[in-house]
Amino acid sequence: MSTERWCVVTGGRGFTARHLVEMLIKYGMFSVRVVDLASKVELEPHEEEGILGQALRSGRAQYVSTNLCDKAQVIKALEGVEAVFHMAAPNSSINNYKLHYSVNVEGTKNVIDACIELKVKSLIYTSSPSVVSDGIHPIFNGDESLPYAAKHNDSYSATKAEGEALVIKSNKVNGLLTCCIRPSSIFGPGDRLLVPSLVAAARAGKSKFIIGDGNNIYDFTFVENVAHAHICAERALASGGEVSERASGQAYFITNMEPIKFWEFISQILEGLGYERPRIKIPAFVMMPIAHLVELIYRLLGPYGMKVPQLTPSRVRLLSCNRSFSCSKANEQLGYTPLVSLQEGIRRTIASYSHLSADRLPRRKGPSKASQYLGNGRVANTLLWKDTKQTISVLLVLGAIYYIFIASSSSIVSALAKLLLVSSVFLFVHGCLPKKIMGYDVEKISASSFYMSDETSQRVAMAIASSWHDALNILIILCHGKDWILFSKVIGVLLIVSILGSISLQTLFKAGIPLAFIVFYVYDKKEEEIDSVVSNALSFMGKCKSDVTRKILSPWKKD
Repeated sequence: MSTERWCVVTGGRGFTARHLVEMLIKYGMFSVRVVDLASKVELEPHEEEGILGQALRSGRAQYVSTNLCDKAQVIKALEGVEAVFHMAAPNSSINNYKLHYSVNVEGTKNVIDACIELKVKSLIYTSSPSVVSDGIHPIFNGDESLPYAAKHNDSYSATKAEGEALVIKSNKVNGLLTCCIRPSSIFGPGDRLLVPSLVAAARAGKSKFIIGDGNNIYDFTFVENVAHAHICAERALASGGEVSERASGQAYFITNMEPIKFWEFISQILEGLGYERPRIKIPAFVMMPIAHLVELIYRLLGPYGMKVPQLTPSRVRLLSCNRSFSCSKANEQLGYTPLVSLQEGIRRTIASYSHLSADRLPRRKGPSKASQYLGNGRVANTLLWKDTKQTISVLLVLGAIYYIFIASSSSIVSALAKLLLVSSVFLFVHGCLPKKIMGYDVEKISASSFYMSDETSQRVAMAIASSWHDALNILIILCHGKDWILFSKVIGVLLIVSILGSISLQTLFKAGIPLAFIVFYVYDKKEEEIDSVVSNALSFMGKCKSDVTRKILSPWKKD
């Protein structure tokens, strides 16, 4: 074996672990073995050109693909190392007990057993402050004397607590020294959860809401400070004597030591990227039933490709409760103090996500789909509020038509007759008016306003003829009695028409006109989001259809 001092970072391609790996290489303390699940390491451009890429090329860093649930793989990955930073964990937003248990408990057992068998000197475990929180009771300046929660907020927290207890219990077994780091709400460059989800919510118009009263206090920790805390822990364990004795077998809360209102922190991130601050407060008890419903739907539809929802009961609790912790113990026993202040961390985070800022939103080229569907003319300008004066005029006319002709519960024939009567009177009186009244010009309606060109007439006639021939072709196909799909479509369309036909003209007018203005306007403003939702829905329906078809046909194929 080489005389170099090696350490392992499990989950080494994760958000916080990447920063720790680079810090370890930068300080020259160890050669670093990056352990993760992917079959090979794929570096981002800045990593390829940076310290990690250079270290991998020079041999000061290695990448080893390892499944922590496979003990043999873990032992092989840890051979010849002095220290292990066990940071691997599944996505905390996925409330899947089986997944979290397999990594946070069983995987941690394998790491501990491998450390003991290979006589590794130190094991530093990345835990979570949530091990002492039930998500309901507030924690103000909590310290390490707090017991594990009787009931945890989610499966991630529960299994993290189990893993932490195992690590602490293994302290001093066969010379292994252990300690646990509990970093609170990590943020910073490279984060793939907090900032991207905030931006996605802002772009979807959801970031304007505050869950709770907005005054809950939180501790956030800049990612470089978390990496620094891990190194402080390893240095303390390796120092020997009283320092090592005090640090081993202990757990430590790690924060930026600058508690802040949760929603103020979120607001600073959003404002820094050019989005609105949250301002509409919604009580947590109102959101909780909705979150439970969303989680239930995800459990049912998750296997069919539904994305992990952001609104879950555990997240609602986290967003509305008070959680702050004391770092006094880490400061006294590990020598930890933050390297980067909270405001500087926020500044660096905002700078690193400049590509997600509001002014980088893709600009739509050409007319919107809604405008195209409406013909890019006066109808489009009216329904999409492109010409405000014209839209208001049309609304006033439609309102007058409703109250004069439709609200009186007239039949369609009598309503049309009244409308034509009023139109005829208006046109005649308008034609009798002089060109000027009291100095104001009276714009005459020209004959060309009612003129239809030969080309337009032919196009309308062709469209009518084509529709007629299509209808005849459908009837001819139905006569053969073979096309069941076409038959079901025809029946469906006729049923819809019969339902619409049973609705009164008054109801259709009251519902249809406002709906037309709202639907097209919303689609014009939220085209990308709506297209994405529709695309995902169609994809999901297609997958469900394929699954159902496969389940129905599979018994026949076996026979």
